[in-house]
Parts: sequence; structure tokens; C-alpha cells
Amino acid sequence: MYPRKLTRSVISNPDFPVVCTARGKIRGLYEEDMYIFRGIQYAEAERFHEAKPVKPWEGTKEAIIYGPVSPEIHTPIAHDEYNVPHYHYVQDEECLYLNVWTKHIEKEAKRPVMVWIHGGGYATGSSIELYAYDGHELADYADVVVVSVNHRLNVIGYLDLSAYGEEYRYSGNLGQKDLVEALRWIQENIEAFGGDPGNVTIMGQSGGGGKVNCLLQTPCTKGLFHRAVIQSGLFIGEKDMLPALSGKLAAKVVSELGLTAETIHQIEKIPYYKLARAAQKAQRAIAEEEHSFVMLAPVKDDDFFMGSGLNNPFIEEHKDTPVMVGSVFGEFDQNYNAVYAPGSKNAWSEELVMKLIREVYGERADRVIAAMKKAYPERKIVDCLYVNKATRAASRDYARKRAAEGCAPAWNWMFNLECPLNSGTIPWHNAEEAYMFHNANYLEASYIPGVSEQLQEQMTGAWAAFAKTGDPNIAGNPVWPAVSVDNGSCILFDRETTVRYHHDDELMDALPNRGVMGRNDRKPVSDSTFGGGPRQSI
Repeated sequence: MYPRKLTRSVISNPDFPVVCTARGKIRGLYEEDMYIFRGIQYAEAERFHEAKPVKPWEGTKEAIIYGPVSPEIHTPIAHDEYNVPHYHYVQDEECLYLNVWTKHIEKEAKRPVMVWIHGGGYATGSSIELYAYDGHELADYADVVVVSVNHRLNVIGYLDLSAYGEEYRYSGNLGQKDLVEALRWIQENIEAFGGDPGNVTIMGQSGGGGKVNCLLQTPCTKGLFHRAVIQSGLFIGEKDMLPALSGKLAAKVVSELGLTAETIHQIEKIPYYKLARAAQKAQRAIAEEEHSFVMLAPVKDDDFFMGSGLNNPFIEEHKDTPVMVGSVFGEFDQNYNAVYAPGSKNAWSEELVMKLIREVYGERADRVIAAMKKAYPERKIVDCLYVNKATRAASRDYARKRAAEGCAPAWNWMFNLECPLNSGTIPWHNAEEAYMFHNANYLEASYIPGVSEQLQEQMTGAWAAFAKTGDPNIAGNPVWPAVSVDNGSCILFDRETTVRYHHDDELMDALPNRGVMGRNDRKPVSDSTFGGGPRQSI
């Protein structure tokens, strides 16, 4: 995917490596003892209609280059490219493709399958958007089969047109239904790639973590996966998209396009970017009416999707599914919109730090400072300006809720490693992915000799152990108990990885609620360089 190993040899010929899927033969690549199959079409779909399995074919299809990714209404340009390299690819509505990395193409291999669901909210992103998503190293190190998936996003994946006829009944959940179809393809075909269809782990970060949360609340996914990992995908204050609101949003889109119930079928042929602009205008209008940001997202219909596990009882179909759930220390920063002072946060004077803390937290300042010292005695007090509450508290509460409702074990984690960039940068949204994918050595800006190697061994090892056995504990890591109703267990992945108990409960209580992404309503005080961390979209 990215130029990183100039010594890597590539072998490809008309007869090797060829795998026979249920629909026909495909040919991939063989690189450094790894079989790689890119751009496998797992389903096909017409706009606003459910995906169906691809038709069988004769001969051998090539699976050498990545398939197109979902069109995006707006493609975010990340501000942290030096830390999290991005790769923007060809967009097309025909985007139902997946990629496979495996060391085996024998059915008898039966290796665990780890399925990656990308971030980007429900609006942007792809299976290859970030450097960290490359599955070669994870498949090699852990001897697992890695699969990454594209699916429909934004207006073509989550616009609820159910009020306009039975054929559109599930249009508000098509992005999720695409993922279900991909999981069905895995069940039908993954043995041919050396995988075990009886041992499938789904994992996703940010919007991908939200999609995992949704799949855990989707009854028809029972048996399609067996373990789940949610990474920075839960937020305090998040609300389910209910039919009344999703229908209202769809009606505004239809009206903006000049369509009616009688002419609704024309929406299937309107150019994508005209449709996208209409969706943008409708979202802005609804946001003004509701006094809250409204995103195109899975619709709680009490049929296909039963609503977020944060807000609803966990469904019986997945109470027996083990879960890993966690977040990153800084994510979007607790005070997302504030710019504090030029230079590195680690070089600020004590006087300046205290001034900023009191400006940001007001009468809460002393309480926040005391709670920060108790939660993180090893960190500088300035970091209380960046600690994220929205994802941390939600991940913690989600694990405890699963324990309280008698579900299979849930393990809670945090990624806390400070990046050396700018003389010290708090861990940002996306920071953990390179470590659990075993790709941390390739990110020069955040590489710490000795530390990066050790931490990626600990994290990749834990993720792989969870995929193999349902328990992330491995030799070399501290003993990591599953969360119980009372224990408040959490592992902190850092220079020194530790397990702590109720370590930041007081800090979470002390911090103000800043909304779904921890945003502060205060306007930036300047445009000067800040010392916290990069700004990253979900």
C-alpha cells in the first residue's frame, strides 16, 4: 500500500497465488511469505438498495489492486499527516470491496480472522485510508488472517428513505448491511484463505468502533463474528438516530432535490455530488432546528439495529461475545477548540500552566488538578488540559455496563504514550492503531527507539491473543483482569504498561462535559502554535 520495504519481493503469475471462492477464482500477490488479495468484490448493490452476493464468474479475476472506496461528501484533510499518514484513493459508488492478508491458502490452516472496519464517522474513510491499516505485519507477526472492508457511507449508506416505500425499508442502515454482507462473505469463503469462519473478530476505531458497537446490537449478526474490539468509538452524550429524526432529515433531502413521493425513484440516478450537496443543506437545516449537530448514521429501527449498547440493553444474540473496549488519552483534546500558548506544552512555565488551567476550568480548576495528580502521578499537570473525557468515560462505562448485564468478559484499555514530536505531544485520535497493527516502527515522527518496539509487541500481542482465545492476556504484559461491576480495571499502554483500578473515576467526575467530541464552546484565543496534539477528524 505504501512504499516502506524496498527489499520486498513480489511474485505474481497467471497461476499463483490463486484461490477458489464460492463465486469463482481470484489471483493475488505473494510478497515476503505473505499472500495478499486486494480489491475482492464481496457484494454488489444499486443505490439505496440492499447489497447482494456477486454473480459467479468464469476464469480467474485479479485481486491485485485495491477496489474503489465510497464517495465522500467532504474529504477531510488531516492536520496530523506527519503522525498519521493518509492515503486517498479512487471513489466510486461501486465500493463493496475487501482485502485479505494471510500466510496460508490451505483450508486446513484454520487461523483466527481479524476484520478491520475503518473510521471516519459514518461519512468518510476507507479500508486503506491510513498507513496503519496495512495488514501485512499483523498477519505475519500474529499468524492470523487480516481482512479490511469498504462499504457505503454518508448519504448513500445512511439516508432513511423508508417512508417512501418498502423497497427502501432499510436504506437508513445500508452501510451496516454492507458490513453484514461482508461478514457473510467471510463465513462462506475465508477457509480458502486459511481462516477459521468459527473464529472471527471484528475491530474498528472511531467511526469503525461505532460500527462495531452497532453490529453488536444487530440480531442477524449472530454467528457471523465471535469477538469484538471497539477503539475510540463510543462517546458520552451520543444519541441514537431515531426514525422520527432520520425521516425528517430524509424529507428535507428529498425536498431540496425537488422530488416527491411520486418521483422518489429519480433519487437513484441523481449525480452523487448533487445528492451530497442536498444532504449537506438538509443536515445544516436540521441542526439549526434541533440545536445540535446531526449526522447520517445507523437508524434504531428495533428490527435490524436495536440501538447503541450505551443507551439500550445489550441484545441476547451477543451477550456471549467477549469485548475489548478502550480509548486514547488525548483523542480530540478535552478542550478541542482552545489554543493556549506557543511552543511545547512541556516547556511552559508553572505560572502559565496554572493560568491556562484556571481559564479553562474556572471554579473546577482545583478539583481537576487534584484528580489529575491522583489519576496520573507520572504525568505533568499541564496534561489535564488535554485529557479526553468523552471517549474515556464512555468506554469505561460500556465495559462496566456489560459486566452489570451479565455479558461475556469485557476488557478496558487506554493508550497513553506521549509522542516525541514538538518536544512532547499528547496521544491523539488514531495513535494506537499502528501499535495494534504492528506498524509502529514505520511511523518516523512518533517512533521512540526501544519503546515503540516494546509497546507494539505488547499491544499486537494482546489484540492477537484476544482474537485467538477471547482473552487478551499474554506473557510480558501485567495481568489484566476483565472488568467487573466493582473492580474498575483498566490497562494503560505506555512506556511502562500498567493495570490500574478506578484510577481516573474522580478525574472524569471533575472534568466538565464538553459534548460528543470533547469540544469546548470557547473561541480560540489566538492562531498561535499549540502544544497539545494534532487535530484529527473522526
